[in-house]
Amino acid sequence: MSMHATWRAMQTLSADQSVKNQKLKKGTFKRILQFAAPFKRDLIFFISFVVIDALLVITSPLILKRLIDQGVVPRKGSVVTSLALLVAIIALLDALVSLVTRFLSSRIGEGLIFELRTRVFSHVQKQSIAFFTRTQTGALISRINSDVIGAQQAFTSTLSGLVSNVLTLILVAGTMLVLSWQITIISLILLPVFIVPTKWLGRKLAGYTRESMQLNAEMSSTMTERFNVSGALLVNLYGNNTYEGKLFSSRARRVADMGIKMALLNRTFFIAFTTLASVATAIAYGIGGHLAISKTITIGTLLAITTLLARLYGPLTALSNVRVDVMTALVSFERVFEVLDLQPMVQEPATAKAIPAAAPTISFQNVHFTYPKAEEISLASLESAAKKETVESGEILKGISFEVAPSTLTAIVGPSGAGKSTISTLIPRLYDVTAGSISINGVDIRDVSLDELRSRIGVVTQDSHMFHESIESNLRYAKHDATVEEMMLACDAAQIGKFIRSLPNGLETVVGERGHRLSGGEKQRLAIARLLLKAPDVVILDEATAHLDSENESLVQEALQVALAKRTSIVIAHRLSTVVSADQILVLENGLIVERGKHEELVALGGLYFDLFQRQSLGLSE
Repeated sequence: MSMHATWRAMQTLSADQSVKNQKLKKGTFKRILQFAAPFKRDLIFFISFVVIDALLVITSPLILKRLIDQGVVPRKGSVVTSLALLVAIIALLDALVSLVTRFLSSRIGEGLIFELRTRVFSHVQKQSIAFFTRTQTGALISRINSDVIGAQQAFTSTLSGLVSNVLTLILVAGTMLVLSWQITIISLILLPVFIVPTKWLGRKLAGYTRESMQLNAEMSSTMTERFNVSGALLVNLYGNNTYEGKLFSSRARRVADMGIKMALLNRTFFIAFTTLASVATAIAYGIGGHLAISKTITIGTLLAITTLLARLYGPLTALSNVRVDVMTALVSFERVFEVLDLQPMVQEPATAKAIPAAAPTISFQNVHFTYPKAEEISLASLESAAKKETVESGEILKGISFEVAPSTLTAIVGPSGAGKSTISTLIPRLYDVTAGSISINGVDIRDVSLDELRSRIGVVTQDSHMFHESIESNLRYAKHDATVEEMMLACDAAQIGKFIRSLPNGLETVVGERGHRLSGGEKQRLAIARLLLKAPDVVILDEATAHLDSENESLVQEALQVALAKRTSIVIAHRLSTVVSADQILVLENGLIVERGKHEELVALGGLYFDLFQRQSLGLSE
């Protein structure tokens, strides 16, 4: 019995048996066929070559029979030579068929993987920011990797295996029955003796495999959390190297122990499988030998049967578990469809309207907002700890109305939890309002395409994200066709140009994971340079200087003056010193605008703004 057949049988029997009891959603199979449609021609050729390969399985043993009976026994050298050449030609043909089959399998499989991955990636990119606040990144990546690969196996290994095994079983068993029904029946009687214990071994191995995956995930999680910059910083500041070493060692030891168990069980399975083949072959030789002596069968027939016998048990074992193979592939498809069926909360308008080109006026009209529930934005299977939420967020904004005039600066201040940052997420439609409307130049932003809306808006948050790439790549994210001159002009305006020129690699300097190779001030100024390169009409700053020291804050403020000049701007600020010159200040409390006006007016009012102002010890101005 071939090593491939043994491995395939082992893989089949050790698959997760629980999947066969899983019920598929209605219409899943139809959707799968739709994905197969572009590969229809390749699939036909693929199955054709699988059939040819199965036919070649019985050809060599039958030629061997003729070679012995019509060439060797009667001592006809010419027959031996011609049949030996035919065996060689069939071997070459089998190699060619195998190569073509592999090419078609790869073409179909990789094409399907590409199609599924690109669809899932594009669809996930359209999800609202709420989706990403709940989804476990690793689970989502697993859908794009593991489940997509599992899905493509439906059209490659599972489909080819099913066709090949059924056809091989019919051809081999039929040929053996014609050659000698006695040896065939006795050989088949041995099968249950093998299948029953190996089914048990398979279930045991499946359990070990699941446990091994979980243990590996725990070990990988430990490494991932400790090896990223933030985790390494926390370990260095608060951790204990001895404890960390013991923690990792304990998890790695469990992985190693499970590996030993799996290796031993795999070897047991392999020995059992090959032993059956050897015993079956011995019995066939024993019975067939006596039949040959009594001239009931020829010597060539005996050799052909024993050769065919080695190719009988593999397909039988695989087909005994075919439902698990098929369901595993179908369930993988369903898990991919589960992501594709999750509709984004923020939808593109059916018919998009354009925002008039004039300087933007932003208007909030009786805006209410409540954060969506978990079941509205995500999938339980994509969350690390999917538990029903017992406490809802409640209404965050409770009917606020205000207007930001063109080319003016509006500051939004208030205590934590008042709803300030929520406003900054509603304007670029990271979330949609629950009630009321937001408009720019009289056009409801829900009627504007997301690409146009977001191209008009630039945002800088308190922790601006940087990809683990070069400074140039991070800048180009705002304008893909930007020239080096344009980038450096933006960097100079953002007070970061001199620093970049001082770096050995300049714009090619890699900023590190999340920009950790840059200081807080440098990262914020680079974020402002990125904003300037985008050149938006509307600028939103969400606590952009919250975590900076006075020196860096001064540099960032200089950069912000350039960024805000002649633009319609909204600044959310904790430090009131940064907004004293705003054209209007809105004071939020519990989701309502409780005060509005200029700095001097609000101080004179003696209300909440005055209290916040006084608490920060900024001094009172007349």
